[in-house]
Amino acid sequence: MNATKWSSRLDKVTYAFVSEFGSLTPAQLNWKPNPQTWSVAQNIRHLILVNETYYPVIQALRKKEYKVSFLGRIGFVVQFFGKAILNAVEPTRKKKMKTMALWQPEASDVPGDIVVRFKIHQKEVERIIGESHDLLRSGTVIASPANSNIVYKLETAFEIMVTHEERHLAQAREILALLPVAVRPSN
Repeated sequence: MNATKWSSRLDKVTYAFVSEFGSLTPAQLNWKPNPQTWSVAQNIRHLILVNETYYPVIQALRKKEYKVSFLGRIGFVVQFFGKAILNAVEPTRKKKMKTMALWQPEASDVPGDIVVRFKIHQKEVERIIGESHDLLRSGTVIASPANSNIVYKLETAFEIMVTHEERHLAQAREILALLPVAVRPSN
């Protein structure tokens, strides 16, 4: 299993977030067109929250302390959930989804350094994926950090994480395009 496929995609996502949103002011990052829509900053914060919930899973796997439910031993269930979650996070965003409370970003006023924090966070994600070759080769199955009954391969979890980032990049770009002229960044 080659983790570089995720590394290059993570690099592209990181570059896009930094180049497209890195010069925005805190007010621009936190602007949203309506209360039901997340700001650019909230999208970024959400990605950090989701990805970080996988860290304890990886640590427990490394310490050989991780236990997956019996569902993780049923191949078609593992495949079904993996495909279903991966399809749900596709960047096309055909269906709007509600996130789990665990992954809900702050209501407003995410700190203005969120893009810098995201860039640092991405390096950690790349490191963790890069150090997981052995777990990937062995076909390790994990449960979603949000629901222990939703099981999929670690390989699928990494694919979900990266695809999810691409989805929220598209969402953040849509928010940026909606910024009122008075709030838009000057070029």
